[in-house]
This record gives sequence, C-alpha cells and structure tokens, in this order.
Amino acid sequence: MKTAVVLIAVTAALALQTTLSGLMIGGRIPVNLVLVAVVYIALAYGAVTGMLAGTAAGLAQDALAGSIVGIGGLSKTLVGFLVGVLGAQFIVSQTIPRFVMFVGATLLHEIVFEALYALVEGRAFALQLSAALVQAVVNALVGVIAFYIVEQGPGIVQRRQMRRASFSKRRF
Repeated sequence: MKTAVVLIAVTAALALQTTLSGLMIGGRIPVNLVLVAVVYIALAYGAVTGMLAGTAAGLAQDALAGSIVGIGGLSKTLVGFLVGVLGAQFIVSQTIPRFVMFVGATLLHEIVFEALYALVEGRAFALQLSAALVQAVVNALVGVIAFYIVEQGPGIVQRRQMRRASFSKRRF
C-alpha cells in the first residue's frame, strides 16, 4: 500500500510540475512540487522511503527536464534521507515544525543542486538567494496545505455526508 501511495504521489507531482512549467512562458515557476512530494513522503514514511522516493523522483525529473541526469536525483536523495531522519528524531506533527522542515529542505536542495552543477560544469557556485527563499516559502506553504488536506480531508468528507444524510431524513 505504501509503495502505491509513493508512486502515485511522485507521478502526480511530476505530471503537475511538467504541466505547470509548460504553461510558464520565459519564467521559472517558484514551486518544486516534486521536492514537496519527496519531503512529504520522507516525513510521512521515514528516511529509507524518503531516500528511495527522492532518487526515483529526482532521476525522473532530470530526464524530463533534459538536464544532466543524476544531479537532481542525488540532491533529492540526500534531502529525502535527511528529512526522514530529522522527522523521526523530532516532533513534526504541527504546522510550524513542518513549515520549517519544508523551508530547510528546499534550501538544502538548492544548495546541493547548484553545487553539483558548478562541480560538473566547472563554473563558479552561484546561488540566487532571493529566488531560493521565495521557492522555499512557496514549497513550505504547498507542503503544509498538502498535510492539512490529507489529514483533515476524510473527516471533512465524512461530516459532509453525515450532514446530507440528516437533511435527507427530515420531512418538511
């Protein structure tokens, strides 16, 4: 069951990310949905699952983006593993710790990603801090909202069905 959930989450994130990037003309989209999915999986299922999801998602994203295959995979693998380890060591069941975890994971991913690109291409390390911070905040907001929807969604649907059932039994 866990494998199916992970595959669906990574596939949906890849599909949404490629769709949204195709809609942007000349600009970068300030959210990395694949990274959000990897961090979510790592927080929900642990370090090993986060690491494997990061590897698969990063390699797939590299292949779809047409960039150097392996750089995104390695950076997402590292992020998935570290987030899974930290998520097991600390209590990250509330909104603020999750927000901080998503921000930290995004910044770590950007630093590792840019460092690997600089190493492979033989250029200077150049991290655009303002763009990385904007992406970190947007990723954190999307991740926290995803946790809220997954955790509260079934209860909301059940309450709505109960309300409908009680209204259908009434005779006016």
